[in-house]
Amino acid sequence: MDQPKLGRDDVTEVARVPLYRGFFRANRYRLRHARFGGGETDVFEREVFERPEAACLVLYDPARDVVVLTQQFRCGPFAQGRDNPFNLGTIAGIVEPGEVLEEVARREALEEAGLTIDGKIEKIAVYYPSPGGCSEKVTIFWAEVDSTKAGGVHGLAHEHEDIRVVVLPLDEALARIADGTAPGSDAVTGLLWLAANRTRLRQT
Repeated sequence: MDQPKLGRDDVTEVARVPLYRGFFRANRYRLRHARFGGGETDVFEREVFERPEAACLVLYDPARDVVVLTQQFRCGPFAQGRDNPFNLGTIAGIVEPGEVLEEVARREALEEAGLTIDGKIEKIAVYYPSPGGCSEKVTIFWAEVDSTKAGGVHGLAHEHEDIRVVVLPLDEALARIADGTAPGSDAVTGLLWLAANRTRLRQT
């Protein structure tokens, strides 16, 4: 027997309780929802870390088969206590209300890497990094770049950014996924997409 396809309309929000208001937010939700097998769940609670939507940009130089990444301090791995908190990642930024995703990606490329992206950028993935407890939605793009122009330290001082540009052969960057030195989901997703599309990108 076919099971029903459930969606947003099959969830009932009973209550939403603010837990924290700061740079980010946290809320406690009381919910119930339809079951795949019929009927409804009991009312249950979930705490959610509320983050705005984000746009990320993977920069690839197909002529040289290298990727342009960033490296900066991230408090999450620091709080975890074991891993290096200076992570490799993609260009990324928060999307403010009314902003266009592609334009956020271009703006962040200039702010975080000093690179102007004049050509086309292509959407490659849309996902929730941690859907069980975080509202953040991420859209990843890729753009072609001349890696010989990449380097240095960038970022906005008033946002406490200290961002180093790192240029790596794609194979070396992919190896960082396995050894845990590129733990950000944006970098992992973007690098795996590049690996799957490398031949096509290098032929165009």
